[in-house]
Amino acid sequence: MKLAHPRTLPGRLATGVYILHAGFEKWNAPHERAEGVHAMAAGAYPPLSAVPPARFLKLLAGAEIATGAALVMPLVDSRLAGLALTAFSAGLLGLYWRSPGMRRAGSIWPTPAGMAVSKDVWMLGIGLGLLAEGAR
Repeated sequence: MKLAHPRTLPGRLATGVYILHAGFEKWNAPHERAEGVHAMAAGAYPPLSAVPPARFLKLLAGAEIATGAALVMPLVDSRLAGLALTAFSAGLLGLYWRSPGMRRAGSIWPTPAGMAVSKDVWMLGIGLGLLAEGAR
């Protein structure tokens, strides 16, 4: 069994705890929140419109909890944790890129409405760093 390298732990813990919290907050969220999150996701990824909002939010919460848990557990290999975080953050950045009003026209830079999602670029960087660390 290969433990995570100590230098990866601060990024893994900070990111993992944040994602775990987000997943737990969504797990028993009210139907109105499920509808809002689902509408935003389905707007960016149209095939998601076929998934009922409550089921979508439960699946999203489960994915966040699994990703966060993989990051905070040092027994999980950095490549696996990095792959999970990279995939998760890439999906969020896709949402940012595809959702109208999140970016300034003709630019990669966020509008005030897109600021909360645009910051997920840092999670992508941490995920890619973990992948690179695991490849060493």
